[in-house]
Amino acid sequence: MTATKTFAHRLRGRERLVGYWIALDNPAGTERIARLGYDYVGVDGQHGVMSQPGWQSAMLAVDAGQRSAGVIRVPSVDPIAIGTALDTGARGVIVPMVNSAQEAAVAVRATRHWPAGTRSLSGPVRAELRLGAVPAEIDDEVVCIVMIETAAALDELDEICATPDLAAVYVGPADLSVALGARFFGDPEAQPALEKALHRITAAAERAGIACGIHCLDGASAAARLEQGFTFATVSSDITHLQQIAAEHLAAARTGEQG
Repeated sequence: MTATKTFAHRLRGRERLVGYWIALDNPAGTERIARLGYDYVGVDGQHGVMSQPGWQSAMLAVDAGQRSAGVIRVPSVDPIAIGTALDTGARGVIVPMVNSAQEAAVAVRATRHWPAGTRSLSGPVRAELRLGAVPAEIDDEVVCIVMIETAAALDELDEICATPDLAAVYVGPADLSVALGARFFGDPEAQPALEKALHRITAAAERAGIACGIHCLDGASAAARLEQGFTFATVSSDITHLQQIAAEHLAAARTGEQG
């Protein structure tokens, strides 16, 4: 990222971006991840084990690495939660369970100052330190991303994507799979319906000229989704990788014992 081409500009420009997901309230771990070169680090304020006070520590950790942009998934479309997330210095919010263009508009307005929106000017908190005190300039550097993960959202897909000032849509494949009839995430019987829906989503985003992202289980899957038309992809999560690597090392150690 450069001063002339920030995360917000790159996302809106539909450049290919790769991010990582943080679920644990572990600033030291988050800082290490943020130094690796991911374009953005997403902090989970919806399903993660991190409470709201941890959002600011996470943003401090991301900024310390000076390589990634920090974004926060808020718990809901609530404008208060969105404003609180942005006051930490986050460069954007990911808003879950958006079911309609009306809800998408509420989310977008919560990220913009008057007259375009309803966000309160933060004053002497971290957002001002990182992004300044001029409302129009702050708005230019902050993005609103809404999640497409319900049947209702699919029904209003084009209308959601056409929401003024919306930067991107983002697929939550687990909830979307369930909405399409999956018994569980990864249910092979629901996979054809999911792939069809993903094609619809990328096409709708392209028609609207906005970015389109998806959460992936691993880097290889992220690469494949980017080739399919998604413009940004998030790789797994810290809590998932912690368990996976610990299990792999335990299995290797047990194998050595048996040998």
